[in-house]
Amino acid sequence: MTRWYAEKKREHFYREAKRVGYRARSAFKLKHIQRKFEVIKDGDIVVDLGAAPGGWSQVAVDLVGAHGRVIGVDLLPIQPLPDAQFIQGDITTSETVQQLKHLLKDTKADVVLSDMSPDISGTYSLDQARSVWLSERALDVAKAVLKPRGNFVCKLFEGADTHDFVETVNQSFYIVKRFSPSASRKASSEIYIIAKSFKNR
Repeated sequence: MTRWYAEKKREHFYREAKRVGYRARSAFKLKHIQRKFEVIKDGDIVVDLGAAPGGWSQVAVDLVGAHGRVIGVDLLPIQPLPDAQFIQGDITTSETVQQLKHLLKDTKADVVLSDMSPDISGTYSLDQARSVWLSERALDVAKAVLKPRGNFVCKLFEGADTHDFVETVNQSFYIVKRFSPSASRKASSEIYIIAKSFKNR
């Protein structure tokens, strides 16, 4: 029954994404995060890491409005999206981080989002470790480009080293929460770390 329910829920968000024009059902995860934590405001500059195919960027564009900016980064190509800029590159390399800083010019971001996932090997311990490594790289980017009091959201797979990562995030943000959006699969081990108010030390 649990598996049937999870499949039905996944189909619901998939169909709803198609109906409203989102590129991925993961857009609803960001909408749920926003509804609960209000991480993005009108006029914000948002950096979206692991942006392909662009579902989170679509939501972010709507939230920042005409006076905001959205910059997405991914290894994969992303179809153009009105009012968003995209970098095709590896955000774990210094070259891509420099490209991002160049697009930001003399300003910094209000929000850094990361929905990055590793290529799934099928070995959970390995996938989980890679997930945390990507989250650590996303945190590095956040610390490099965020304004003071800026916000950070990242996905990772729950595991033995999740606590250590959360403690690391706590050192750089005043408010840190764990959250599982309702759009996540019921059996999924993914969680989102919601970090607000960057200390900029």
